[in-house]
Amino acid sequence: MNTPRRLEANVDGDFYVNTACINCDTCRQLAPDTFSEIGDYSAVTRQPVNQEEKQRTFYALLSCPTGAIGSKDVRGLGEARQLFPLPLTNGIYYCGFTSRKSFGGSSYFLVHPDGNWLIDSPRYFPFLVRKLEKMGGIRYIFLTHRDDVADADKYANHFSAERIIHRLEQSAQPDAEHIIDGMESVEWGKDFRIIPVPGHTRGHMVLLYRNEFLFTGDHLAWDREAGKLDAHKDYCWYSWSAQCDSMKRLLTERFEWILPGHGARVHLRFENMRKAMETLVWEMDK
Repeated sequence: MNTPRRLEANVDGDFYVNTACINCDTCRQLAPDTFSEIGDYSAVTRQPVNQEEKQRTFYALLSCPTGAIGSKDVRGLGEARQLFPLPLTNGIYYCGFTSRKSFGGSSYFLVHPDGNWLIDSPRYFPFLVRKLEKMGGIRYIFLTHRDDVADADKYANHFSAERIIHRLEQSAQPDAEHIIDGMESVEWGKDFRIIPVPGHTRGHMVLLYRNEFLFTGDHLAWDREAGKLDAHKDYCWYSWSAQCDSMKRLLTERFEWILPGHGARVHLRFENMRKAMETLVWEMDK
């Protein structure tokens, strides 16, 4: 195996990306002022100029699934690591430490009085495990679909957590504790609704929390460059027409946050989210 080499597209300075990059977008989400897409890779196109930017660049370094980001100056790296999982809002955290197995998919930790949730899985990383232990552990692991299970089995074993997956995706976690059948929504306690949304894969599901936060896996995300919602048509592995029907179904739901596995997160007021969803459905139907 060839040793990864520093990409020529990087600007001069401490931080850089090497050829181990798989262009998963994780670094561009976490530190958009530092990283840009150049051809088939991400690259450092602007070195961080202050402490906040440097910290965000360290977030990207720590979260890269292939270890493709490096720095000559690691002062501040340990402090940045201590901040994981990164708080987003209302007891919801971004796990970081993404896995090559899920192509750098984002996963989330949700603190709940009836037991905490892990939505999709990061790579099994002892530091993160210890942090999640201190935050109360994990009761449920919700798996949106087969692509993003990563190390869910290891987290389930360590925390005695119960995995939730659709039967059509079960081959990715054959010993999962809870299997969802059919295409009807499932109420899980008073705060959660599990909604099957076939399209990206046959048994893809999303998780709606308190009618405000929608964990969407690879079904739906925000396109930063276009400034609109996107359904990743180029990465629809099962059926685009089914995914379009599933998106129409979400028009009946109320939410203000989209928290995807791949693609950018977004928070819009309900009225604006509704309009953005209607626009997306119209575009998908064309």
